[in-house]
Amino acid sequence: MITSKQRSYLRGLANGIESIVQIGKEGIDERVLHQIDEALEAREIIKLNVLKNSLLTAREACDIVCEALKAEPVQVIGNKFVIYRPSKNKPKIELPSKK
Repeated sequence: MITSKQRSYLRGLANGIESIVQIGKEGIDERVLHQIDEALEAREIIKLNVLKNSLLTAREACDIVCEALKAEPVQVIGNKFVIYRPSKNKPKIELPSKK
């Protein structure tokens, strides 16, 4: 679990990145989860976009993805959301200490 200070730091990092995964009318299936999992391992923090034709809201999609991939939700705004998970092999992002 990340603290509010760490979440704020991650929101700042996510500010400049583009959405790399889009969730559409097909919803979240194994293929999409695999793509997100690989992106998280490579980047640690990613932004996702929920298309208007999706049956899921951004909050619902964020909850499903975070639970399935053991990631932390960082931010949900409109139809976009940001998630974080430290890399197992090569962590790049160093979070502020939990004080």
